[in-house]
Amino acid sequence: MSTAIAPLRQESPWRRNLAEFFSSKIAVFGLVVATLLILAAILAPWITPQNPYDLLQLDVLDARLPPGSENGMGTFTYLLGTDGQGRDLYSGILYGLRISLMVGIGSALIAGILGTLLGLLAAYAGGRVDTLIMRVVDLLLSFPSILVAMMILAYLGKGVSNVVLTLVILEWAYYARTARGQALVERRREYVEAARCLDIPSWRIMIKHILPNCLPPLIVIGTLQIARAITLEATLSFLGLGVPVTEPSLGLLISTGFQYMLSGDYWISFYPGIALLITIVAINLVGDRLRDVLNPRTHK
Repeated sequence: MSTAIAPLRQESPWRRNLAEFFSSKIAVFGLVVATLLILAAILAPWITPQNPYDLLQLDVLDARLPPGSENGMGTFTYLLGTDGQGRDLYSGILYGLRISLMVGIGSALIAGILGTLLGLLAAYAGGRVDTLIMRVVDLLLSFPSILVAMMILAYLGKGVSNVVLTLVILEWAYYARTARGQALVERRREYVEAARCLDIPSWRIMIKHILPNCLPPLIVIGTLQIARAITLEATLSFLGLGVPVTEPSLGLLISTGFQYMLSGDYWISFYPGIALLITIVAINLVGDRLRDVLNPRTHK
């Protein structure tokens, strides 16, 4: 009597990584918080009583009101109080969160694409191309990021697009170095040699064969760079070199309330600071867990 043995179903690496990620309660908590913050930022026009960017909706007589105060017309309550311009802090935080997330995610995405392509080109081409790209990377990484950002924005001026451009200039080098290191390892694999023997174009080998195997560490760097970009943007806005006053981010909201800290109006800087802290911590929790899950040295 013979019995058929069902073949073992091999689990895909991505499914295994997802299972390992969700096995950490702290990482899941960070993912949930980050998702809620992103949704709150997207839905800000529908869940806030005021558009803080519309100067016609601001009333100077409502400036520096404590949390729980009503507006002059009695139509709604300032849940978190107001700042020095009469801006509702609850509305300002959610709208400012939109700017911070847009700057962080946008700059990380653009820098990731640019840096990854340059890193793949340096590893695959080698020679002078590799030397030129890596020397530029070393030059960028040798200077403090905040100093370079201040120099660039002092020349370009304030503006969301200028902040994004500055962060892209600062961040692409991290992706390029990581992509080059991974691509150098993958370039020696048998499947790359087989693709070359089949006379497949170099760009197709880099994009369709080498790039997918370089994605795990790049995903980790991208997640952590989002938090880093948000922090840099908040620092630059706090120093007065980031976004304009008419479109305040979390960093600018903290800056506008800093001058009132000693007068007892703590809420103007405190609540935006808490929102910024929660955002950065949530994204870092996700990034740290992804680094542990996607690290090949942790898998036997």
